[in-house]
Amino acid sequence: MGNFKVKDHYFNKAKDENFFARSVYKLEEIDAKYKVLKAGMQVVDFGYHPGSWIQYTSQVIGEKGLVVGIDIRELNKKLSGVQNVRVYEKDIFDIHDLTQLGVEKPFDVVLSDMAPNTTGIKSLDQDRSLSLVESVFGLLPRFLSPGGNFVIKVFDSQHAQNYLKEQKNIFSEFHYLKPKSTRSVSKEFFVIGKNFKA
Repeated sequence: MGNFKVKDHYFNKAKDENFFARSVYKLEEIDAKYKVLKAGMQVVDFGYHPGSWIQYTSQVIGEKGLVVGIDIRELNKKLSGVQNVRVYEKDIFDIHDLTQLGVEKPFDVVLSDMAPNTTGIKSLDQDRSLSLVESVFGLLPRFLSPGGNFVIKVFDSQHAQNYLKEQKNIFSEFHYLKPKSTRSVSKEFFVIGKNFKA
């Protein structure tokens, strides 16, 4: 099989525009459509590696904003020099107090492009993905301020659809989107929650 990597249009575009990964265009499209990010916001990105979502976010929120990236992988040092960015090598589930991230109050936006380690066994991967999604939803009361916005990647399955239906009332608006830059074979889509009812 080898390392299957399609050097497609979005891959090349990301390279030309100096973004770390093609996934930046997913967030760009989500933000263009649903206006998730605004200047001056405080944002957290769960599982940020390699950091293209942070690159995009830091541009939108501007110098008065702050984006905090958390990932269990080694820090991407290229992000460390950016004025409105802070990155941590931590497990999001080990953070019990936001002061561990140097912030006082919950975030205006929670972003999560995380995926579990996949096995290639469809049913198992769907279960793992949903369990990660459920865990992230469980963190919202701690991390997301009332009225805040949320973007999370979900691997589609019937169980995921059922779970999301149960969650949609915790936001005023709840949208599903499969961005144009998502590969057609991919089962992923994004859930966008606006105006969190904490």
